Amino acid sequence: MELKGLKAWIIYIALDFQYIWPKLRQDDAKYGHKMLDKYESLLRQHDLRPTRQRLLISEILFGCDHRHVTAEQLRSEVADRGGNMSLATIYNTLNQFSDVGLLREIKLEENVTYYDTNNDHHHHFYDPKQSKLIDIPSEQISLDKLPDVPDGQTIDRVDVIIRLS
Repeated sequence: MELKGLKAWIIYIALDFQYIWPKLRQDDAKYGHKMLDKYESLLRQHDLRPTRQRLLISEILFGCDHRHVTAEQLRSEVADRGGNMSLATIYNTLNQFSDVGLLREIKLEENVTYYDTNNDHHHHFYDPKQSKLIDIPSEQISLDKLPDVPDGQTIDRVDVIIRLS
């Protein structure tokens, strides 16, 4: 018997939710409250609609300590949790999160971009052999002299990336 219409759609959504977000359900049971509410609230505070994709990505990014992640790494983590998202969807979501201040985008080379969940001012070591960023607290870097700023412009911030070999 084939289900049609609204009933089939509701069953599909329920099954999709059950299999795509097992980690969120485990957290709900473990902590006795709805983890989804935490991420839904975070997204709404930044005027983002809490879609399934954004909620799952939020849980992966913000459900632990500060971290640095590429879109490709995030796609792998989404797949590990049973999700199936295109790389374009992940890039779009990461860019939206960056635009509203949830993430900090760090472009290292032409094709290497990391997204940092730590929005406090800090700097980085970059280890290209391990493809890894390491935080440096801002007070550990001293900048004694900066060039004159072009007319009509101001310095927003200075980001230092120290490349390791």
